[in-house]
Amino acid sequence: MSELVERLKSFVEYAKPLGDEKGEAQVFCDRLFQAFGHGGYKEAGASLEHRITKASGKGKTFADLMWKPIVLIEMKSKSEKLHLHYQQAFNYWLQSVPNRPRYVILCNFKEFWIYDFDKQMGEPVDTVALEELPQRYTSLNFLLPTNPAPIFGNDREKVSREAADKMAELFKGLVRRPKNPVPREQAQRFVLQLLVAMFAEDIDLMPAATIQSIYNDCQDNGQSAYDLFGSLFRQMNDPKAANAGRFKGVRYFNGGLFAKVEPIELDKFQLDLIGKEREGAATKDWSKVNPAIFGTLFQDSMDANQRHAFGAHYTYEADIQRIVGPTIVTPWRERIDAAKTFKELVRLRQELAAFRVLDPSCGSGNFLYVAFREMTRLDLRILQRMKETVSAANFAKEALTLTVVSPKQFYGLEIDGFGVELAKVTLMLAKKLALDEAYETIGAIQGELPLSGDALPLDNLDDNIKQADALLTDWPEVEAVIGNPPYQSKNKRQAEMDLAYLHDLRDRFPDVDGRADYCVYWFRIAHDRLKAGQRAGLVGTNTIRENYSREASLDYIVQNGGTITEAMSSMPWPGQANVHVSIVNWLKGTDTSEKRLFIQEGTRTGQTERVSTMKAIGPSLSFNVDVTTAKTIKANAAEGCYQGQTHGHKGFLIKADAAKLMLSEDKSGKLSDVIRPFMIANDLIGKRKPAPGRYVIDFTDKDILTAQGYEQPYEQVERVVLPARQKAAAKEEARNLTALAKNPKAKVNRHHANFLRAWWVMSYPRVEMVKDLSRINRYIVCGRVTKRPIFEFLDGSIRPNDALQVFALDDDYSFGILQSAIHWQWFVNRCSTLTERFRYTSNTVWDSFPWPQSPTSTDVEAVSTASLELRQTRTNLMAKHSKSLRELYRSLELPGEHPLKIAHSKLDVAVRTAYGMTSKTETLQYLLNLNKTVADAESKGQKIQGPGLPQSIKNRDAFVTEE
Repeated sequence: MSELVERLKSFVEYAKPLGDEKGEAQVFCDRLFQAFGHGGYKEAGASLEHRITKASGKGKTFADLMWKPIVLIEMKSKSEKLHLHYQQAFNYWLQSVPNRPRYVILCNFKEFWIYDFDKQMGEPVDTVALEELPQRYTSLNFLLPTNPAPIFGNDREKVSREAADKMAELFKGLVRRPKNPVPREQAQRFVLQLLVAMFAEDIDLMPAATIQSIYNDCQDNGQSAYDLFGSLFRQMNDPKAANAGRFKGVRYFNGGLFAKVEPIELDKFQLDLIGKEREGAATKDWSKVNPAIFGTLFQDSMDANQRHAFGAHYTYEADIQRIVGPTIVTPWRERIDAAKTFKELVRLRQELAAFRVLDPSCGSGNFLYVAFREMTRLDLRILQRMKETVSAANFAKEALTLTVVSPKQFYGLEIDGFGVELAKVTLMLAKKLALDEAYETIGAIQGELPLSGDALPLDNLDDNIKQADALLTDWPEVEAVIGNPPYQSKNKRQAEMDLAYLHDLRDRFPDVDGRADYCVYWFRIAHDRLKAGQRAGLVGTNTIRENYSREASLDYIVQNGGTITEAMSSMPWPGQANVHVSIVNWLKGTDTSEKRLFIQEGTRTGQTERVSTMKAIGPSLSFNVDVTTAKTIKANAAEGCYQGQTHGHKGFLIKADAAKLMLSEDKSGKLSDVIRPFMIANDLIGKRKPAPGRYVIDFTDKDILTAQGYEQPYEQVERVVLPARQKAAAKEEARNLTALAKNPKAKVNRHHANFLRAWWVMSYPRVEMVKDLSRINRYIVCGRVTKRPIFEFLDGSIRPNDALQVFALDDDYSFGILQSAIHWQWFVNRCSTLTERFRYTSNTVWDSFPWPQSPTSTDVEAVSTASLELRQTRTNLMAKHSKSLRELYRSLELPGEHPLKIAHSKLDVAVRTAYGMTSKTETLQYLLNLNKTVADAESKGQKIQGPGLPQSIKNRDAFVTEE
C-alpha cells in the first residue's frame, strides 16, 4: 500500500500541469494505470478512442478509454464543468455492449467523478480531487490489478435503504401496536408528512434540525409528540409563514398532503425510530436519499415480514432510462441540437413547458420522477444552446427562469391509494432537487445571475396523480406515455381477479385474446391514445413478443401506424427472479432513422448484453429474420404434435417402486392398462440413466363403472382426488354466483365443474394423443420448456407428462429433422418463452414449420443415418462419462472439439441437403419462403409434403430402427 501511495503522489505531481483534452488525455490515462500498478493502459487490456454508436443510432463517437468490463473513462479539458457531460457519459455506458463496464469516470484533470449507473443515476457515487487521490484511492479500487471492491462516499442507494427501513418500521409499529393501533390511512399520511419534513430540513426548505428538536423535547422534556408534530404539520399547511415561536421560518408547503393533519401520540420506541442519535430516521442525510428508488423501497417494506427494507422489486434508474431516454430525451435532444437560432430555441422551451407525460401504472412515481429530472435537464440544454447563439444580456433575460418544467406536466394513474400519495410526494421533491441542479448548471454556463425559482409551495398534485384502474378509466391528454404496467398471466388472473372485472375487460377489449398477458392492455390503450408524432415506452413481460400477447400489443401497434424505435428484446427484471421483460419504445408514425434492438441474457450481475442497429424492428423483437408472418400449414395442424398429459392432482401419481410392486402382484395383468410409467422432462434429461420416477393412474376413455373395476388405483383416486375436486368446484360456483349477481350476462368459468364431472380422470388426459400414440411403438419428445434442443424417443408404454412436447412420429428421418439446427432456429424464433427458456408451442412452431418438400431417397437415408449415429453417440458418451443429457449438452456450450458437436454437424448437413439448402443459405429466410410456398400450394388444393417420412418412401420399416 505504501508503494501504491508513493506512485499516486508521483502521478499527482505529474498530472497537475496537464489539462488539454485533445493533447494530453491519453498520456494522463496511461500514467493513471501505471500509478495503480499496471504497465500501462495497454498492458492492462484497455483501449483508447473506443468506437461507440451514438444514442440516436446515427454515426459513431469515441470514448477516451475503455477497459471492459470494468471502467469507461471520458476526459474533458481542465476548464470544463463535469456535470454538463453527465448525459454523454451515460449514453456511452449504455451503448458499450457487450461486456458493458461496471463503472464510468468523468475526469477534467482536476477531479474524478465516479458513476455506477446500475445503482445510481444523476449523481456520482463519489468525487475525488486529483490532490486527494493518494489518500482516497479506495474509491478507484477497481483500477487496481486485484480489483478489490471500491469504497464510495456518496452511495445514495445505501442511504435510501436505511431511511426507508426506519420509516417502514415506524409505519408497521403504528398500525400493529397492541393498544390503540392507528388506522392504516392515518398512519400512512402521518409518515408521509414526516418524511417530507425530514427531506425539507436537509434540502434547505425548512430550518435544520426541526425534527430532531421535537424528538429531543419529547424525550428529554416530556413534551407531547402529538402536539409538536401536529403543530409542525399544521404550520406547513399555513399560507402564512410563522414570524416567531418554535416554528419560525417554516413556510407554506402545500394544501394537498398537509390539508388534513391527524397527529399521533408516539411511544418511546417509535420516537427512537425517528430521532435516536446515529440511528433514527431524522439523523440520516435526507439530501442523499434517492426519490427514484425510495418510494418503492418504502412501499415494499411496509408490509414485509422482514424487519429491513430489502426493496426486492424496485426498478433501477438505468432501466427506467431505457424508456425515458428513447421516448423523451433522445427525440428532444435531437431537436434542441438541430435548432440554429435563438428564436427556435425560445419556441422549443415553450413547447417543453407544455409537454405532458403520463404513467398509467405509476406505482410510487419512480418513472415520473426520472422523466421530470430528465426534462429539466433538457431545459438546461436549451439554455446552454441559447448561450451559444445570443449576447450575454439576452441570455440572462431568458435564464431568469431557472426551469420551465413543472410537476404539473406529469400525470399518473395507480390503483393502490398509498402508491398515489407516494407518487405525489416523489414529484413534489423532484421540483426542489431540479431547481438546485439548475442553479449549479446555469452558474457553470454563465456565472452569477439574478435567478428566479422557488420550490415552495410544493405543487398540489391531486388532479395529476389519481387512484384509478387504468383499464377502466379515461386517460388524460398527454404527449408521451411511459411506465411499467402490471404483469399477470391468464391463469393467475382467473384465480386472483373478480370474475365481474374480467368480464368488464372482455367487454371493453373484445379483440384482445383472453390468453394474452395482462400488460398488453396498456400497450393497446397507449397506442390508441397517442396522436400522430407522439411516443410511448412501456415495460412488458417478454411474452409480448409472442403469440396471443404479441397479436394484442406489438402486432396491433405496427399494424396501426406505429414504428418501434428502440427495444430490449428480453432481460431479467431486477428483483423478480422469474420474470423476464421486454422494453418497447415506439412512435405513432414513420421514422426513417436507424433503430436499436438490445437483448440481455443471464443475471444482472453476470449478464451478457448485445445490441443490433437495424432499419426496422419487427413485433417479434427478433435479431433474425422476422418470421411472425408465417402461415399455418394445415397438414401440420392435423398431424400429431401434442402437449403431454396434465394430471392435475397428485392423487393420480404413484411412486415408481410402489407402482412396480403393485403391478408385480397383479395376477390378472390388467392393472398395466391403467397404471403407466409417467415421464417428466427432468426424468428424461436430468438423470444419468433416464427413467420415469413415477407412474400415473390413467383412466382415459373409461367410465366410472369401468374405472371401479381397477380396485386399488380407483380407491386411491376416490380417496384423494374426489374431495379436492368437490371443494374446488364449490369455490368456483360461489365465485360465479357473485359475478352473475353483479352482471347476469357475465361469462363465468366451469373449469372445476368440468373436472368434477369426470373426477376419476386426469385433468387433461389428451385423448387424441393417447389414440395417436397407440398406433406406434415409440414416439419423439422434447422438453416443452427448454434452453437447448434435446429430442429423444420414448417407449410407447410410457405416458408423457405435460412438461414434454410429444410428436407422434417413430422414424429416424423425422427425428433427424426435429433434432436439427434448422428446426431449432424455427423453434426459437416462433415459440413463446418462460423467463429465458423457450417453450414449444404447437400452434406457432409446429403448425407453421415447413418440412422438406422433395427430398430424394438418398437424402432421407442420410438424415436417418445421421440421426441414429447422433443418438448412439449421446448414449455412449452418457455411459462413458456418467453424464445426464442435460450435462452432456451443457458441455457443448464450451469452446473446443466435442464428439457430439461432430455428430450434430453431420446431421445438420444432411438436413440442409434434404431441404435443398447450401451452406450459405440463410435458414430463417429460406424456411419463411418455403412456409409461404407450401401454405399457398395447400390453399389451392395442391399436394404438399407434411410431417413424417416423405410419401415417396415405400418401405417405412427400414427407417424405424429397433433402438
